[in-house]
Amino acid sequence: MFAGLLAFLSSNLLLLILHVSPQGSFPKPLSAKEEAEYLARLEQGDEQARQKLIAHNLRLVSHIVKKYPNTSTETDDLISIGTIGLIKGINTFRGAKGTRLATYAAKCIENATLSQMSFWLKKELPIGELPSRLLKICI
Repeated sequence: MFAGLLAFLSSNLLLLILHVSPQGSFPKPLSAKEEAEYLARLEQGDEQARQKLIAHNLRLVSHIVKKYPNTSTETDDLISIGTIGLIKGINTFRGAKGTRLATYAAKCIENATLSQMSFWLKKELPIGELPSRLLKICI
């Protein structure tokens, strides 16, 4: 019994740490000054700056995914897909146009999420059976 408990705790250690940590599941967003610093480092090719920007914008992915009705299983999938959208957004962001990273990344996350939801709907229902409201969003 003790061995089973130990195996469970070791396999779920990260989850346990996130729930016990005082800061919650996601790191706090970066300040505007910190974000500008990490974006400048990212333009120079700093991989750690890229990882930091991704980690500190995961809360944005969660916030955007909550807007769409789905089941708990789909939520996990949409968070994963939204994270891919976030990574694409960070990789393609150019701050010279005057847009904030969060604004640009939010559009990338929404595009990735809606694209996947459209794929799921097309797979489940024939095109003629999609509700007209969803046709405008998905196709």
